[in-house]
Formats: sequence, structure tokens, C-alpha cells
Amino acid sequence: MKVLLCEDVENLGFLGDVVEVKDGFARNYLLPQALGTEPSEANIKALAEAKAKRAEERKLARRQLERAAEAVEGAEAVLAAKANELGHLFGSITKRDIAANLREQGFEIADDMVQLSEHIKVVGTHQVPLKIAPDLTASVNVTVVSQDETVESAGQEKEG
Repeated sequence: MKVLLCEDVENLGFLGDVVEVKDGFARNYLLPQALGTEPSEANIKALAEAKAKRAEERKLARRQLERAAEAVEGAEAVLAAKANELGHLFGSITKRDIAANLREQGFEIADDMVQLSEHIKVVGTHQVPLKIAPDLTASVNVTVVSQDETVESAGQEKEG
């Protein structure tokens, strides 16, 4: 069944696109949710201006994401955590911790943009990829230090 999209639908198309979908998907989801309508000439003309406006908004959003990716590329996030003498953390560093640190530095990074295959559980520097958009990535260095080291170094700075 052909449907004219009235809104952007993820993994399907953008506002104003005519897409081919299964009948049940159109009847049970797109049409009742007002996400799609019958692709008549009148409907296509009615959505033409909105389609052009939305395309321009997507271009602006894409440029903004590209600027964010360039800005964050190579940034460093320093996180302190409790660790034993061997450098193994008692807890772990998660996506949320890394994203929060980057946000504190002024980068617009959501938690789900951080691509960790598993939580960081050792002290050291780790290369962590960020997925800004499906086809736009960046990478940051995450340095994990022991909280004991940060307390000791802060104490030494005050003495000197």
C-alpha cells in the first residue's frame, strides 16, 4: 500500500515522502496515528511547503551535528574512581559517566551516543567512540584515575 507521510517516521521516510508499506502497518499504525495519509495530488501539494521547510531543518540539524562531532573529536574526559593497588576499579565507568563528563566540558553529548562495548573497569587511558548520527562518529580519550591518586596529588599541591 502506498502512503504519503505526514511526519518523519524513523527507518521509513520523511514528511512528504510517498512510501510503500504493508497494508496492516498502514491501517493499524500510520493512518490512525496521523503519520500518513492517502497519496492524492491534493495531499501532496498541501504538504509540499512543509516538506521543503522540514528538509531545510534537517540540513541545519545535520550541520549542527557535524560541528558537534568536530568539536568533541579528540577531547579528553578525566574520571576518578575508587581502585585497588593493581588499578582495578571497585565499580566501573559507564556511558552515563563519560557523557556527563563531556557535558560538563560543554559538549552536547547524549548518553546513548557513547559506544562502549563493556564498562571500563581498569585505571588508564581508553579510546572511546561516539556515534553522533548513524553515519557520523567521533572518538574521545577517557582517562580513568584512582581517587586515591587525585586526593594525594591535591594534598601535594597545597603543601607546595
